[in-house]
Amino acid sequence: MSRTEAGTPPNPRGQERFLEERATYTVKGAGAQPDIEAGVAAIRDTVRTLKPKPGVYRMLDARGDVLYVGKARSLKARVANYTQVKALSTRLKRMVSQTRGMEIVTTNSEAEALLLEAQLIKRFRPPYNVLLRDDKSFPFILLRADHAFPRIQKHRGARRSKGNYYGPFASAGSVNTTINALQKLFLLRSCTDSFFARRDRPCLLYQIKRCSAPCVGRIDEAGYAELVAETKDFLSGKSGAVQKKIETQMAAAAADLDFERAAMLRDRLRAATAIQGSQAINAAGVGDADVFALASKGGQMGIQAFFVRGGQNWGHRAFFPSHVEGETEADVLADVLAQFYEEVPPPRTILLDRKLPEGELLAEALCESAGHRVEISVPQRGDRRRLMAQAQRNAIEALDRRLAESGTKAKIMRELADFLELSDAPDRIEVYDNSHIQGTKAVGAMIVAGPEGYRKGQYRKFNIKTAQTNDDFAMMREVMTRRFARALEEDPDRSQERGSGVWPDLVLIDGGKGQMSSVKDALEELGIEDVPLIAIAKGPHHGREGREVFHFPDGREKTLPTNSPLLFYLQTLRDEVHRFAIGAHRAKRSRAISASPLDEIPGIGPGRKRALLLHFGTAGKVRAAALEDLKRTPGISEGVAQKIYDFYHPAG
Repeated sequence: MSRTEAGTPPNPRGQERFLEERATYTVKGAGAQPDIEAGVAAIRDTVRTLKPKPGVYRMLDARGDVLYVGKARSLKARVANYTQVKALSTRLKRMVSQTRGMEIVTTNSEAEALLLEAQLIKRFRPPYNVLLRDDKSFPFILLRADHAFPRIQKHRGARRSKGNYYGPFASAGSVNTTINALQKLFLLRSCTDSFFARRDRPCLLYQIKRCSAPCVGRIDEAGYAELVAETKDFLSGKSGAVQKKIETQMAAAAADLDFERAAMLRDRLRAATAIQGSQAINAAGVGDADVFALASKGGQMGIQAFFVRGGQNWGHRAFFPSHVEGETEADVLADVLAQFYEEVPPPRTILLDRKLPEGELLAEALCESAGHRVEISVPQRGDRRRLMAQAQRNAIEALDRRLAESGTKAKIMRELADFLELSDAPDRIEVYDNSHIQGTKAVGAMIVAGPEGYRKGQYRKFNIKTAQTNDDFAMMREVMTRRFARALEEDPDRSQERGSGVWPDLVLIDGGKGQMSSVKDALEELGIEDVPLIAIAKGPHHGREGREVFHFPDGREKTLPTNSPLLFYLQTLRDEVHRFAIGAHRAKRSRAISASPLDEIPGIGPGRKRALLLHFGTAGKVRAAALEDLKRTPGISEGVAQKIYDFYHPAG
């Protein structure tokens, strides 16, 4: 992609700047009637202004929310297709009937449009796009390069630190296991720089032979650099050469009767063998590659991914994309890959179990984003074909497990609707709880669950602001007031479709009659009387016998048999919100413990705070210090000293 007057090509990590550089315009359709004619009219208004250029278009509803994001080689031709109503599928007709406006972004090429499309889908999560349902970033191993003795660590999120990144790994557990093995093998440090700088004797990791203790000089910079180089070779696929080198060193140490060093090298060799032996998938000869296989059954699709780096299996994960109705399997796989690699850097080889309709275009787009050649292929023979067959088997098994779980969940949801007297099985369940210690550091928590499981990306925490006393009822009232006041502000007519995320189908409260009364009163004050409410109170012995009591807004109470699957499901929801609330409270308490009274003084940052504490010893002595003493503090100017003194000694 070449640079044009419109700006630079989009970067998956620089979306906001790219969008600002592009010429974007909006065309609103006339009328707001929920019929297809109004949608077609809005689209036709847009088509009149379009040219046969590549770009990305967004369908907008009457509220301006994004319904669909698409890319096109020719925007004019592609968007015009939506006005041919008879040729559209039922799903697309429904989308057009809700469309009241469009947004257009032109690009330099179709490959650039594909990258931008993936960025916007990830950002807006449109209801008519195939969506990769995964709310967690993938973990990497980071070998830092900003220190004389580089640190090895787990990393998530944006790759801003200087160093070498290895991944993605399928889970945090697989990263932790690999890092532990690498520490045994290469003895690299994992401590923070501040911990490293403070050491005057080796820590426990040195004692258990997981670190070479560079912090206290047990290894020099050259020796540590050699370990770092071996680590890079091992993670880059040269594990055989590294093992052979260690074997040679071990034999030489034994020949020199240096049995202590020979034993240490033996342990390192065992660690290398353990890493190689832990591969459940034979990926020898594959190099760096991601492997994807798709299975389809019962209207659902599952995609199995293997992550192979340097011939080593770094884990596997199953994806179950949503909104796949009416889409072909190849199109779903293409959409998932585009969204997946919007966050994760692609390897040089991507192996698929089928050809994609726009495979060359996707490869071109990934090449542009990665900065190196990316090959997408369907293996036909050899080790790669055997690896693909294993991925296909795993995809089928993962989808079968998913369908079995879905069937059970669907049954539980129907039983839930019957037991709680709901009009339909709930799609969005919100569960609330509070956590505090005698009213201090109080936090409210909301988790969200649905038929597919927890929706962790929609969890919310509420810092309690008004109910500062030890009053659970007041805290719950505050949380519900803030939550539903915002819902009323964002969508007062509740016009969004089912499952959109603003209004719940069921609200569960961890508590009894008191909490139910508080929540009911809070919602009634907002004029909300039709949101189903249920309070779950622990039975005798704090629920260990499964004697939970379910309180209804009208005062009725119900119980479930102790062996009921529905009771177990509701208990898991309560336990999850309890876990989330306690975690939020502990995090808030930890921040408070590490806080200093000096933080309250305007203009006092970490450097000045450190200077004051080094000079006076405690924050209390700073408060009691005379102005002249404050002025004598190194690093504190007369103006800052006066500000500190005035803060603690206000005039009048």
